[in-house]
Amino acid sequence: MIERESSFYIDGQWQEFRDVARLPVIDPTSEMVTGQIAAGGARHVDIAVAAARKAFPKFSQMPVPERISLLGRMHSLLKERAEAFAQALVTEMGAAISFARASQVPFAAEHIRVQMEVLEKYPFVAVDGTRATTREAIGVCALITPWNWPLYQITAKVAPAIAAGCTIVLKPSELSPYSALLFAQLMHDAGTPPGVFNLVNGTGESVGAALASHPEVDMISITGSTRAGVLVAQAAAPTVKRVVQELGGKSPNILLDDADLDEAVAKGVLAGMRNVGQSCSAPTRMLVPAHRLAEVEDLAAKTARALVVGDPRDPQTNMGPIANRAQFERVQAMIQAGIDDGAKLLCGGLGRPNELNHGFFARPTIFSEVTPDMRIAREEIFGPVLSIMSYRDEDDAVSIANDSVYGLGAHVQSSNLERARRVAARIRAGQVHINYPAWDGAAAFGGYKRSGNGREYGVYGLEEYLETKSILGF
Repeated sequence: MIERESSFYIDGQWQEFRDVARLPVIDPTSEMVTGQIAAGGARHVDIAVAAARKAFPKFSQMPVPERISLLGRMHSLLKERAEAFAQALVTEMGAAISFARASQVPFAAEHIRVQMEVLEKYPFVAVDGTRATTREAIGVCALITPWNWPLYQITAKVAPAIAAGCTIVLKPSELSPYSALLFAQLMHDAGTPPGVFNLVNGTGESVGAALASHPEVDMISITGSTRAGVLVAQAAAPTVKRVVQELGGKSPNILLDDADLDEAVAKGVLAGMRNVGQSCSAPTRMLVPAHRLAEVEDLAAKTARALVVGDPRDPQTNMGPIANRAQFERVQAMIQAGIDDGAKLLCGGLGRPNELNHGFFARPTIFSEVTPDMRIAREEIFGPVLSIMSYRDEDDAVSIANDSVYGLGAHVQSSNLERARRVAARIRAGQVHINYPAWDGAAAFGGYKRSGNGREYGVYGLEEYLETKSILGF
């Protein structure tokens, strides 16, 4: 399906190795194998890291205008090749083609554009009297990206690393690797100097672990499950490298009693089920006033039932399949848990939608009367499953919202902006959305608690790739 699937991109060229195993890539719509990618190991990581280490001294000193120019070429090529990336996303993870074209690819391009904008005005040197404070590239960066937003998460990490002057070894998810291969070719065609960008495919247990523990890697950034983030941090600890983690979430969506429910409920269901619910910041806990629960139930079920689940290549489809078999089975197990725990099933449920007899398709599912002790209220599901929870008053809503080991995202809906701001200030999460604002590629993104450490996007993302140096007597 994609050229170079048996190769790694190292030191400015595609390289094939005889000693690598192959990993199948499964199309989640057909459940058929569409290709076999090379699965690297510690030896291939060593070669890639050595190339990045060699390239770092020169690239870190590349003048800012030249780095902006490189980012500009990357941005232009991504926009030119948008359809090829969209089609790859359909094949590798089942993204609906309309969603890939409207969100997955354009938002990925926006991460690059935002870094160009940040870089144009970023003060790398600040002088105060005889003291200078400089910000310098941290070094060789290992970037581990997930299967749910494959291209988007690559650019969210690669663009600020390039802007900072760092060199890179990328390990994309082996479950959705095609967009990463296309991106490596894009980096080559953009004229990236050899060794600055390297790609090694493989599993987390092999390539990810080797990168995390590698003494010549200065920083590792991972987007993935909390479990994976913990393993990376543990492996990285002996070499005292910087670890940036964007991990799991169980985001609340508080509908205050003055919210316009017709709008707030419908948009809340769609936000929670965007990308088939496979977003770590998806607002999958809808918190509603107890006296309006029946009204919310009716509106939510009506919205979910209107979603078109089916062939992701059909532009009319809202929701394609879950991205892989393991996640499909996880979603089914969590729906069963909701039933077993006594939650009220409003719509959806176990199995595929009736007209589909193969593929990892899940039914858009909404539970109501969910209590904070239930598994579906506490565990990240990562599928099209929404939990409606009732609250007594504003304090109770905030208490339920914060009753989680996660703290990645949150939403607040209210017709009173000042009131919404007060509630937002009380929520322990890294990003809070008031009244469904537009996506913002410059807004800091990252989590409190077990949702991670560090921030991505905009100037906050750039600064994760920089070290701080004081020069006295300047």
